[in-house]
Amino acid sequence: MGDSICKRLEQYTIKKQQEVLIVNVEIEGEEDQIAIFKGFSSSLMRPTNFDPDVPIFSDDAVIISIDRVASPYNPDAVKYLQQGLSWESMRSLLSEMGL
Repeated sequence: MGDSICKRLEQYTIKKQQEVLIVNVEIEGEEDQIAIFKGFSSSLMRPTNFDPDVPIFSDDAVIISIDRVASPYNPDAVKYLQQGLSWESMRSLLSEMGL
């Protein structure tokens, strides 16, 4: 698949608009937490580039875990659908959906 990991996750949230993905990732040695919802990504820990065509992380970033969360996302009352997914598990889910 030619799309970047970030783009594939964004496409997932376009198809599953009732979900938010919370991606715990290490980018260049620093941890970050990314929320992906309806095709858009935003860092929950640092400033995010306002250009949606610029991926929030590259394919060489290390995905620590991915949480599938019911939307709307409320950090004070998170409704987990699945928690702590590995990239391998999420990649399988993406493949099943044709992403």
